[in-house]
Amino acid sequence: MRKPVPDLAVEIRSRRMLLLAGWTERSVQRAVRAGRMHVIRRGWYIDAEEWASLWPEERHRAHVIAVVRDAWTAAPVCRTSAAVLWDLPLYRVQPRSVHLLCGPERRNSSGDDVTRHIEPYGPLDVEVIDGIPCTSLSRTVFDLIRTLPREAAVAVADAAERQMALRGREWDLDAVESWRLGMAQRIAEHPGARGIRQARWVSEFADGRAQLPGESVSRLQLHRLGFAPPRLQVEIAGPQGRPYFVDFGMDDVRFFGEFDGETKYRDAAMRQGRSLEDVLIEEKRREDWIRGRTRWGLVRWGSAHIRTSRSLGARLAEFSVRAP
Repeated sequence: MRKPVPDLAVEIRSRRMLLLAGWTERSVQRAVRAGRMHVIRRGWYIDAEEWASLWPEERHRAHVIAVVRDAWTAAPVCRTSAAVLWDLPLYRVQPRSVHLLCGPERRNSSGDDVTRHIEPYGPLDVEVIDGIPCTSLSRTVFDLIRTLPREAAVAVADAAERQMALRGREWDLDAVESWRLGMAQRIAEHPGARGIRQARWVSEFADGRAQLPGESVSRLQLHRLGFAPPRLQVEIAGPQGRPYFVDFGMDDVRFFGEFDGETKYRDAAMRQGRSLEDVLIEEKRREDWIRGRTRWGLVRWGSAHIRTSRSLGARLAEFSVRAP
């Protein structure tokens, strides 16, 4: 579960704060050398065990917090640094610096871990999340789908659309249409921007019904392999009226597809108190029911299989699943 910015901010302390709390320069250095304290950036620290427990996006969020608290100007954070405030995924992207958006008339001091982008922006391009100025969701997505690798760009576009349109399990078609029109307008207003061709393609390909970055990338790899666009989150009547949902309905080959992230097996919180054995048994029963009920095949794949379209194609071929 995402650690809220206020909760994470409490864990981040400057050297000055540590000294006021009774630490000495020597004790701080000893804690860092002993691995008890992690240095987020020069002069800013977090407990090493806390750091180890954070997801990659949360670690970058901690870096953002430290930079913003250390800065003497209020330039909004942008790009990947805004993405982690908006809870957008960074698929196989590990930011090394915090990104700040500065208008042409402004100059901000920065360290080695800060990247400034001198670009025009208006008041509608900036919002405040947990006290941190950052680019709006629309501006953030526009910047990222132009500049990230295509796999990461699709994951961002899907996640943003999902934020805008999902209401429980209900899909708000009006919200989807409004969001897509807004993105199309942004793209049309910047015909010569870097990466605009990719942005146009990704925005048209986006589908927020993909629940995880791995599902978004799976969609992309299936497209590259030549499969028809799959149905997403397919509902199948289960026993005693309880519905099952399958990630992909591959109508052109009469197969269902499931992306299996390891988190649901490894993370005790996601298992909701069940043992790993109980989770696996339940998955087996579910899979048998779906096959028997629909007379379709079902194939599973994981993170390693979606690194490339070729690796996913090889996984599907093991089950005699090939694009028509």
